[in-house]
Amino acid sequence: MSVQPSGGEIASVAAGSLAEELGLRPGDRLLSINGHSLRDAIDCQFYGAAEHLEMQLRRGGQEMRIEAQRQYGQELGLSFVQPIFDGIRRCTNACGFCFIAQLPTGLRGGLYIRDDDYRLSFLTGSFVTLTNLFRSDWERLTRQRLSPLYVSVHATEPSLRCRIFGREVPDICQQLRRLGKIGIQVHAQVVVIPDLNDGEHLRCTVHELGELYPTVKSVAIVPVGLTKYHRGGCRTHTAAEARALLTRSAAWQQDFRQRWGVRFLYPADEWYLLAGEGVPPAEAYDDFPQLENGVGLVRELLDGWEGMKGSLESAQPVAFQGHRLTMVCGTLIAPILSRMVTELSTSTGADLEVIPVPNHFFGPTITVSGLLTAQDVISTLRGRHLGQAVVLPTTMFDAPQERTLDDWTPRQLSSELGVPVWRMRTLRELVQRLSS
Repeated sequence: MSVQPSGGEIASVAAGSLAEELGLRPGDRLLSINGHSLRDAIDCQFYGAAEHLEMQLRRGGQEMRIEAQRQYGQELGLSFVQPIFDGIRRCTNACGFCFIAQLPTGLRGGLYIRDDDYRLSFLTGSFVTLTNLFRSDWERLTRQRLSPLYVSVHATEPSLRCRIFGREVPDICQQLRRLGKIGIQVHAQVVVIPDLNDGEHLRCTVHELGELYPTVKSVAIVPVGLTKYHRGGCRTHTAAEARALLTRSAAWQQDFRQRWGVRFLYPADEWYLLAGEGVPPAEAYDDFPQLENGVGLVRELLDGWEGMKGSLESAQPVAFQGHRLTMVCGTLIAPILSRMVTELSTSTGADLEVIPVPNHFFGPTITVSGLLTAQDVISTLRGRHLGQAVVLPTTMFDAPQERTLDDWTPRQLSSELGVPVWRMRTLRELVQRLSS
């Protein structure tokens, strides 16, 4: 087989792995396995699962060929600098509510990449539209069974879907049925835009996706997010609209539970907070299939705190006394977090203050912690007595937790605020840090 490999640069080699035994090193570029050029980390996993491996790699300016026998279950043990080797597939849609199109200049560079790559969906759980698949992509999906995928549906009616995406796009139900036939499951999301794909359109979308269970394993209903840079044409939901949507969703969930044994449809946490209603218990989320999509995170936070209360009662409060911390969050979660932190302070003797940060950078309609910027945090905290540290949500930072949306590092934030910066996901992490 003739190949023109580009391959991927190795970032790390797992200790005790086959790759370590073979002498592969960070910085090497793995070009092909068994004559197959590598387009991404998926190809490495797929072709690297063979018993006999013939690998071509480049070290410096020299190409090398390595042969090996892989034992059953033995991992190759490689991670790569970038998971996609041949260029990320870009989005060519023109959605009026696209969040990336609402970004101002000056943010970290990666935020402006409008990716729509099914490979990243499989690897990282990012949502794609399936509007840019070629025959070769379908052939690969059939061959490698990349499941599950995460798909932004928004509407199932073909004409409405074309209107939403701003161009002619394939029939999503046909695509989903095709995926089901080749053994690929899907977690879907519907971003609801008032006066566009809500009402009867939303009912139709939910019904048609429900008919595709279990190919479609779950559907998240997400409210549209609009920054102050939005060009117009869309609006956000009112509290009354959020309550009405939750009422309809509950009825749909009951029907799906009777039919499939799961609720199938899951409103994002923002709906409950906007409506002023309590989030459902954990069983209402089944196995939390879309936690990373903001569906059930508040419930996870609440249950984590409830599960920790008992152990705190038996702890020695003196271990926590003398600690004074400032905790930062978005305005939406602030009432819930403040109640929990007040209980934590009472239980432990620590002096903890929650400071909600208004989002001036993106505008007042953006209220979640994950879209806070360093400059808004700094302007809100300036002049306050912050204590020994400022606790920031990990969602403010990119995946390696190194930079905020406006390209600040934790070190820079700490220098500007004059105190250490701690990044925390849960209250349990905070208690462990205070206890150490």
